[in-house]
Amino acid sequence: MQRETLGWLAVVIAIAALCTYMILPNQGLFGRPIEVRLGLDIQGGVRVLMRADQPDVTPEQMSEVRRVIDRRVNALGVAEPIVQTAGSNRIIVELPGIQNPDAAIDLIRQTALLEFVDFSAVAGCTAPMPAPGTYILTNRQLELRQGAPETTPTPEAAATAEATAESTAEATAEVVSTPEATAEAAPTAEATAEVMSTPEATAEAAPTAEATPTAEPAAEPTPEPNPPGSKANPLLNPCTNLPFNTVMTGAGLRDAQARLGGQGGTQYVVGFELNTGSPEAQAFAAHTGANIGQPLAIVLDGEVLSAPIIQARLDDGGEITGNFTREEAIALAVQLRSGALPVSLSIESREQVGATLGAESVAQAVRAGALGILTIFIFLIVYYRIGGVAAALALILFGMINFALYKYIPVTLTLSAITGFLISIGSAIDGNILIFERVKEELRNGRKLNKAVELGFSRAWATIRDSNISTILIALILYFFGGQFGASAVRGFAITLIIGLVINLFTAVIVTRVFLNVILAIGGERLARTNLFGQ
Repeated sequence: MQRETLGWLAVVIAIAALCTYMILPNQGLFGRPIEVRLGLDIQGGVRVLMRADQPDVTPEQMSEVRRVIDRRVNALGVAEPIVQTAGSNRIIVELPGIQNPDAAIDLIRQTALLEFVDFSAVAGCTAPMPAPGTYILTNRQLELRQGAPETTPTPEAAATAEATAESTAEATAEVVSTPEATAEAAPTAEATAEVMSTPEATAEAAPTAEATPTAEPAAEPTPEPNPPGSKANPLLNPCTNLPFNTVMTGAGLRDAQARLGGQGGTQYVVGFELNTGSPEAQAFAAHTGANIGQPLAIVLDGEVLSAPIIQARLDDGGEITGNFTREEAIALAVQLRSGALPVSLSIESREQVGATLGAESVAQAVRAGALGILTIFIFLIVYYRIGGVAAALALILFGMINFALYKYIPVTLTLSAITGFLISIGSAIDGNILIFERVKEELRNGRKLNKAVELGFSRAWATIRDSNISTILIALILYFFGGQFGASAVRGFAITLIIGLVINLFTAVIVTRVFLNVILAIGGERLARTNLFGQ
């Protein structure tokens, strides 16, 4: 047996051993779980239909919504999610095998508009700034409501926003509370309380009150439906009676990660890095440098998270504090990395999706597939004899490598992904048949077996290479456009097809040839004389 054949045989055995180890459960070598991931159509999950709240949403905005949600879902590690638009203002999200669907949906649909808002003191104003947990109105929020694109805060932009706020102050007076309005409401409440607690009035209205010691208590006043500082009634700046000024939005961030920080390093915070080359980050650095000792509010979707004091100029990054739990900090970091949604979303429908294939159907499909492969093996062995044995061994290794890679990458197994794998099996079988037909032609032309095998592989290689590469290119196009349009099923089909075709270039040409060379070294020319190659 030639040294080259022995070397390749050692490589094949090593690959087979590694694949066997990866296919078996409970591996600890790779530092992470190596397991099969199943898609929505096999293991079930949740499907959500969401609608844009903005009535005149544009196709560009919906396309950005889809991209942002796709990034958020991928950051959650969901296997083979589907995110696609439906109509002009709806979007469908499918999450297979999700463990906590409520938290995942909240994470996906939250707008996640992060703002760093100026809370600096105004000369002559002693009114307190809104406390954490209250909602405020900013000039950036007004721009988004009016459909303005996100721009870099500049002095000119600030002046424009202030003018916009003045012109819209009358229109927003009904929904935006002010300190004066609150102060005017207070005397009324006090007068009401005084009337309810006046003894003389009670005695006149109910002379028998003394004989009734168990008098009914006075009814509590009905709470205001939208109190000042609520989401529906955000606060203006108490010193200027105008919307607060946004210094920077989340668009100026390069990265965000949840970590332990704050005082003592025992509280979860979200550390952020600035995109130092962006105009927003430069404006943020200039503001923090000019306002050391002043508060800077961190606002998410209008809600004040915290208002820390600026300690120094921030050129590179900082921390977002807000009494977060670990899960809340991770979710906020995911949202900031993914970007803010250009429009808010409402859930129109939600349904739990059962597996298209039940457990029994999956078992039946596996049995049918095994029977089909066994039938192919029998055909190859009966028709090509020793060549069929080598091809069967190569196809077994082909399946092992595929399955090991599916677990390691990992690849999510959906019906479309399985279809791609089955097509790649057909290509692998076709490659072996092509090789053996070339070998039989050489044998009929009077070549010796060793020479016929060598020439057969050489003649078949160009055809196998060209056909597989052309199919791989088509699959890459499918994969690319599947990602662009949110067609996860197309991407799943393409990735398994690509993997199978690449592996086929190895197993059909190298592995099959190694096995044949080993058989020829053992059997020699008598294989040809006894017609064990099926010629």
